[in-house]
Amino acid sequence: MGLLFYAPDILINLELPQQESRHCVRVLRQQKGDNILITNGKGLLFKAAIVKPDPECCKIEILETINKPPHWKDKIEIAMSPTKDIARTEWFAEKATEIGIDKISFLKTRFSERKEIKTDRINRILISAMKQSFKTVLPEVQEMTGFERFVKQKFEGQKFIAHCYDCEKKLLSETIDKDGNILVLIGPEGDFSREEVALAIENGFTPVSLGESRLRSETAALTACQTIHILRRSL
Repeated sequence: MGLLFYAPDILINLELPQQESRHCVRVLRQQKGDNILITNGKGLLFKAAIVKPDPECCKIEILETINKPPHWKDKIEIAMSPTKDIARTEWFAEKATEIGIDKISFLKTRFSERKEIKTDRINRILISAMKQSFKTVLPEVQEMTGFERFVKQKFEGQKFIAHCYDCEKKLLSETIDKDGNILVLIGPEGDFSREEVALAIENGFTPVSLGESRLRSETAALTACQTIHILRRSL
């Protein structure tokens, strides 16, 4: 299958970005005439040949363009409160990209331990995970948003909030429809507040459980993502 390079503007500029050029030419020692694979992160895969192996600006020629959409047909979005230890949130972002996700959003909730997050670093992790898992769609990242504002945003599809309070709720695996977009809210280690859960329900979110185990935030978020994929394949 080979290595995959990321060049978001490849249809406008027939060259690899500087970092990708250096990796291609200096690290992998690719030469003029060698064939490589490139994605623009928007569902297209390009078979290309190196025209000028410059480590600062590797120029290429596109030989073939292949439409390679995600293997799942509807949008999957996870919105989570980022963890105090940012490495755990980054781990979720990486693994969710490998499994398959369209959008990751970050929530500022009442009990959030982290009040801000650097999405540029998250984006770099997503790019690396996209290339590693040989996907051609780069997930979107939404900046940290206040909980109330977020739940009032328009979303076409099923909306769920996973929380640990005792109330009538089904497993996420029992509520997923065969078709349609899906958004799941995952709270901080201290969970959402009761007021936040009530507000989400008022705005069309269905309360769900992810099982009997008490999960860390990043584990819960990844469990939700994987559950959606498994259920959609079996329905």
